[in-house]
Amino acid sequence: MTLDVSIPDSPDLSNRGAPEEFEWTEDTGGAEDFRREDIEALLEEGAWAEGFNEWAEYTSMSEQQVRAVDDLGLFQDFDFYWDPTQDRLRADPPELPEDWRDRDATASWNSSTVAAVESELQDLGDVVYEALEDYLEDDDVSEHYWSDRDYGDRGE
Repeated sequence: MTLDVSIPDSPDLSNRGAPEEFEWTEDTGGAEDFRREDIEALLEEGAWAEGFNEWAEYTSMSEQQVRAVDDLGLFQDFDFYWDPTQDRLRADPPELPEDWRDRDATASWNSSTVAAVESELQDLGDVVYEALEDYLEDDDVSEHYWSDRDYGDRGE
């Protein structure tokens, strides 16, 4: 079932701290570069819309659930970043707030609905992640965003 909803704005990745599950290492000395600005530009250039549209074709979420997730700002809470310790792209989907029962948008939901929605958000993150990887494999984009000039040997 394809959803009939507007594509939400891509996540704003600026002004974020270290990702939740990121582990600092001595090798990088706390000077990690998560490349969020570049990733945000790729999301805005189409990776977010491409991923969202693909996900919307097969998601089991209803339009009402998608609107509730949007009302809660969860689409904006996705985090995409470059993990410098593993030298790879990472995606962290949001979770519903602990007080979801008290929110108007989700008051009628039960815990199984919440689990299903969080699973669908994980799927969306995975699909957008794949779209981002496709953008990064494009030679023109890769040259512009990930050149050695910008992200060469960080050990210097």
